[in-house]
Amino acid sequence: DVQLVESGGELVQPGGSLRLSCGASGITFSRYAMNWFRQAPGKEREGVAATYIGGGSTYYADSVKGRFTISNDDAKNMLYPDMNNLLPEDTAMYYCAIGLNLEAMGSWADADFEYWGLGTQVTVS
Repeated sequence: DVQLVESGGELVQPGGSLRLSCGASGITFSRYAMNWFRQAPGKEREGVAATYIGGGSTYYADSVKGRFTISNDDAKNMLYPDMNNLLPEDTAMYYCAIGLNLEAMGSWADADFEYWGLGTQVTVS
């Protein structure tokens, strides 16, 4: 069974940087979409950064483009966003997710992702 565990969230000052981690276990497929989503209080969940494992493509929401960089370590089944120049509006619970179908590549739709972690809280203040 696939399990995703996020970590690294904390309180950071505006303009600061943070790296989150997502560890995946139970992976038996070689190609899949792996995204970071976030949800702020009172707002809908939104996709912020995406990559396609086995393909190398990366995608970013306009709100984080130029500030966030997504990367992965295939050997460790880890996914990271490096988040720079953090803004108060980046405050949210951050989730990683895996989507197995090709439609998930570059998608920001929750329905395209079968597996989700429980999230890690990032607070910029």
